Amino acid sequence: MPNLPFIQLLTSTGGSWVIYLLFGLSVLAFAVIIERSILIDRHARYQTNVLPSLLEKLDEGSPQAVLKSLRPDSIPYRVAKELTDYASKGHLSLERHLEARLSLEKRTLEKRMVILGTLGNNAPFIGLLGTVLGVIRAFHDLGVSAGQGPEVVMQGISEALVATAVGILVALPCVAFYNYLQRRIKDTMVDADRFGKQLIATLETGDTAKGGR
Repeated sequence: MPNLPFIQLLTSTGGSWVIYLLFGLSVLAFAVIIERSILIDRHARYQTNVLPSLLEKLDEGSPQAVLKSLRPDSIPYRVAKELTDYASKGHLSLERHLEARLSLEKRTLEKRMVILGTLGNNAPFIGLLGTVLGVIRAFHDLGVSAGQGPEVVMQGISEALVATAVGILVALPCVAFYNYLQRRIKDTMVDADRFGKQLIATLETGDTAKGGR
């Protein structure tokens, strides 16, 4: 085997640094999980609580009352504000504004979710890299300590396998929470879309009534 500095570095360090890297990534992942869970749950719970009363107010034909009753930092408020501001532009314009607003809201909710998706897919491979490097070091140690028996290799390999286990342990909650949060985002956006379309219908009904006078 060529005596390259890179090879020497791999055989001397093994995979221990990969475990530390995975622990650091796990801290990042759990920070994202907590932050996104709080934000998404807050929006989802608020919409679930206020949506029935909002739809009742829209059935009564009072979009301005709906806007005043909403929390300014909520998704329904921003949807209602966007649509009422462009109420005179016609149905096609309102549909496009609703679509654009929902896309922006979805992108906001999905912010940093790529971290969970990436770690869920790749953390096991990072752990596997640590295992491979640990095995390389174990055989290297066997070569430089001739006569000590296979115990040297077995101990090194058992330590190297820890990296794969850590990688899987990091990936599992990332995948689970990624799927859970994506489902919550989908449900939240479906409710927001339902509210927006009902608001468009109410605004068009109001314009039709005004035009008929």
